[in-house]
Amino acid sequence: MMRQGSAHPCAMRSAVKRSAGHACGFPALWTMAGRDLAVWMEIGMRLLLAEDESALADWLVRTLAQSGFQVDWVADGRLVRRALRSTHYDALILDLGLPGLAGEEVLLSLRQEEDPVPILILTARDTLAERVATLRAGADDFLAKPFEVEELEARLLALIRRSRGREITKFSCGQLVYDAGTKRFELGQALFSLTAREHALLKTLIQAGGEPLTKRDLLERVFTGDSEVHAEAVEVLIHRLRKRLMHTGTQISTLRGLGYVLEVAP
Repeated sequence: MMRQGSAHPCAMRSAVKRSAGHACGFPALWTMAGRDLAVWMEIGMRLLLAEDESALADWLVRTLAQSGFQVDWVADGRLVRRALRSTHYDALILDLGLPGLAGEEVLLSLRQEEDPVPILILTARDTLAERVATLRAGADDFLAKPFEVEELEARLLALIRRSRGREITKFSCGQLVYDAGTKRFELGQALFSLTAREHALLKTLIQAGGEPLTKRDLLERVFTGDSEVHAEAVEVLIHRLRKRLMHTGTQISTLRGLGYVLEVAP
C-alpha cells in the first residue's frame, strides 16, 4: 500500500576562507542500540536513485520522502558519477538496466575510483549468479524487484549505519546539543526553545557537521515540498537564529562563496 495513490507493481508495502570560529563536527556521539528506526529517519538522509523506469522512480522518490529521505533521481547511467561528484549522498540505489552506461559498468567504475558511497542494487535480474557478481564487484546489498518498501528502507538504513560506523543520535556545537531521539535542543542542560522553522534550520546546520550549506541546500531541507518559498526566507531565519544564539558560544557564520556553517564562537 502506497502512502499516496496506488503502489507501483515493482514495489509493494505490506500492511574557502574560514571565519575565526571553530566549525562543529560530531563530538557528541552515542550508540543507540535498540532504538526505533524513526530516529534515523529524523536525521534526514540523502539518496541518489539511478532508475530508468520513470513511473517507479517517481513513486520511490515520493514514498521515500515521506519516510524522511531526500531522493535525487537520474535515469541514465552516465549521469551517476556527475551527480556523486556534485553532491554528497548517503547511499546510491542502482538499477542494472540503465541506458547510456549499464549499472554493472557504473558500479565497476565507482569502485575502481574508490568511491566509498554505499550501493544497493535494485533490479529485476534475480539470479544467484547476478547477485554474486554484483556483490563481488563492490555492491553493498542487493534487492530484487518486486520488493517490499519496508525492506528497502531497512536495508538503506543498515547500509548507512555501517558506512558511518556508528549511530549518531546527538549532535553538539559548543554548549548547544541536539538530541535526534527527543527532537530537542539543549543549551547548557537547559531546553532551548525555537519555532518550528528555526528548529528545522538549526537542526540542518548542526547535523551538517561543519559542512557549509548554501541557501539552496537550506531551502531544500527546511522547506521541503514548498516550491513558492524564496531565498529571502532563509535569510530571515538565519537573522533570527543569530539573535537567539548571541552570547551562547555558538554562532552561524557565512563563508563567502560556500554558504552558512554552525561553529563555536571565537
